[in-house]
Amino acid sequence: MARRTPPRRNNKGKDTNRRGKKKISPLTIGKIEFVDYKDSDLLRKFVSERAKLKPRRMTGNNEKQQREIARAVKNAREMALIPYTNRVATQRRERRSDDRPPRADGPPPRPTAPPPGSGDEASAEEIEAAEVQADLTAVESTEVPAEEIEAAEVQADLTAVESTEVAAVVEEGAGS
Repeated sequence: MARRTPPRRNNKGKDTNRRGKKKISPLTIGKIEFVDYKDSDLLRKFVSERAKLKPRRMTGNNEKQQREIARAVKNAREMALIPYTNRVATQRRERRSDDRPPRADGPPPRPTAPPPGSGDEASAEEIEAAEVQADLTAVESTEVPAEEIEAAEVQADLTAVESTEVAAVVEEGAGS
């Protein structure tokens, strides 16, 4: 027949070796018999950094003192001597998947162009004017002999005269 193991005993209440020294209340140390809600310096000793009441095991108060402290803190909060909450900025834990590489050290790279819609980019007219200026500069930089320029001017004048004569003939034909 199988042996039965003895039941496990819970030693939480009997393990006095792990307990530290019993705390003594600041009220007892200061021999304070009445807790005044206007004494905000005293009340701050019983409030955590997040403006919560500290428990008895942390402050060393007995039950009666803890009730008096709680009532005084509530009254002081009502009179705006102690804040209801303190904002504590904590950094969020980074939630990243393992397949992404870690972030690079140092500041992010600086952008080379202004962001879209910032108003700093050139308008269409400015871009076109810059292109025309570039074309004009390119034409001026190339050396063309004077005879070719004169021949081109004569050809342009001849074309203008011919187009004017054609327009006059068309108008005469339309008028009759």
